[in-house]
Amino acid sequence: MLPLFELHYMNLEKLYNRSLDQQEISVEEACFLFENAPTSELMLIADSIRKELHPDKIVTWIIDRNVNITNVCVSGCQFCNFYKSLNHPEAYITTLDQYKKKIEELYSYGGKQLLIQGGMHPELGLDFYLRLFRDLKTFFPDLKLHALGPPEIVHLSEMEKQSYKEILTTLIEAGMDSLPGAGAEILVERVRSKISRNKCTAKEWLDVMRAAHHLGISTSATMMFGHIETIAERMEHLVAIRRVQNEKPVDAIGFVSFIPWPFQAEGTVLKKRYGVFNKVMADEYVRLIAISRIMLPNINNIQASWLTVGKETAQLCLHGGANDFGSVMIEENVVSKAGADHQFDIPGIQEAIREAGFEPQLRNQRFEFIELLNRYC
Repeated sequence: MLPLFELHYMNLEKLYNRSLDQQEISVEEACFLFENAPTSELMLIADSIRKELHPDKIVTWIIDRNVNITNVCVSGCQFCNFYKSLNHPEAYITTLDQYKKKIEELYSYGGKQLLIQGGMHPELGLDFYLRLFRDLKTFFPDLKLHALGPPEIVHLSEMEKQSYKEILTTLIEAGMDSLPGAGAEILVERVRSKISRNKCTAKEWLDVMRAAHHLGISTSATMMFGHIETIAERMEHLVAIRRVQNEKPVDAIGFVSFIPWPFQAEGTVLKKRYGVFNKVMADEYVRLIAISRIMLPNINNIQASWLTVGKETAQLCLHGGANDFGSVMIEENVVSKAGADHQFDIPGIQEAIREAGFEPQLRNQRFEFIELLNRYC
């Protein structure tokens, strides 16, 4: 009989080989890898998969702006300290004039994408969003609206008594270009029932994405981790996303990218009431990026969240499976309010990519390469 350490090594080798062949890894196998494989070996496997998908030494990035439609929200998520109640003195709904000013500034930097999300406002129905999208496209016809997210779609579906497909179809006709992967957190009901019980369920989140993919809408997937979830629940989340991507129509993009980031605790109910705070260190984040690349061979792009982990850790992720550096974030209000305070300008994000040994390439939401005009460099 082989010694235990040899059996352990053989199991790792078997999983390494299956991973390199881009075979699907189960929750149990992923947990074994995450808990036992040395970080350097996980990174090497993930980097090899990345090179197969993206053989050129290119790391993509984007110029966009994240504007909140409203800070009024009925979900009451315990990890969010941004939302306000309907009658709170600081409650707001962004006006059209404010959008115009923000978009004009976005354009001045060379960006053409606006990421706009709620608040699930109890009094803003589908007509509000249709008017907003049409107005924005009237004033800025080439603007790309990366808008709302599954929680807002479920919220509108319940308000309007319409299916996800009907809601999404109408929003597309009004000008929505793509659907962010917001509100995923951890796609396991045990976790969601504790941290976001008034928000859509894991099944509802996934079903919205299924509907979007069947309509040809490109989407992203996310994970907010490092709070009350277990390692196994992180892997269940990845398997759920992989399954939905497998189900998409052959000619659909589906999930164009996956973006994980660690929970930001400052000022949140989870920290103040329950003492939960972000314990994710650099090594654990790099390992999560690597296991994401291994677990998601059917999603082409993995993004390192420099906003929440900082420049050096994000650079390391580029050698452990990530191929995208995200946005310069002209504006971001939610995770920054909970403690994420890293910043980049346009020259800075390109220099950070070059420092890591890669060539920066500006992209759009669909990961199509676009030219960066010299005056923005």
